[in-house]
Amino acid sequence: MPLKFAFPPSVDAATRLLILGSLPGDASIRQGEYYAHRGNAFWHLLGGVLDEDLRGQPYAMRLKRLRARGVGLWDVIESAERDGSLDSSIRGAELRDLGRFIERLPALKAIAFNGKTAATQGRRQLVGRSDLALIDLPSSSGAYASLSREKKAEAWRVLREWTD
Repeated sequence: MPLKFAFPPSVDAATRLLILGSLPGDASIRQGEYYAHRGNAFWHLLGGVLDEDLRGQPYAMRLKRLRARGVGLWDVIESAERDGSLDSSIRGAELRDLGRFIERLPALKAIAFNGKTAATQGRRQLVGRSDLALIDLPSSSGAYASLSREKKAEAWRVLREWTD
């Protein structure tokens, strides 16, 4: 089973909202971009939160726009073995040290987990952090099809509180 690695964080000292995924999928790894698979609704969902067309912008501009709005991206898993891109196929996950990482983000107010795997792994490390809002979001992945894109967008709108 191939070993896969996550990306570096996209954050700065002004990050108020950190969105954590699990581990980049194969399309993202190939392109070196967070949420690169066309079937993943991440950029559409977050664009709806920010009232911006993120999907229509070049990747570097997307990240710049997120940072301008106080939004950072990272993943809870540093590396893992996985065939394909499904979280259910992750084996031998090496987790990142979220507690230590977030100490470097003085403006941080909220952490949102993109999907069940990110929430399960991330919340374990953040037990007792009453200083932060912890938000579980439905996965933006196209593989998570039990909610419509509209229902996902409705759930993601809660993030507006930390982006304005």
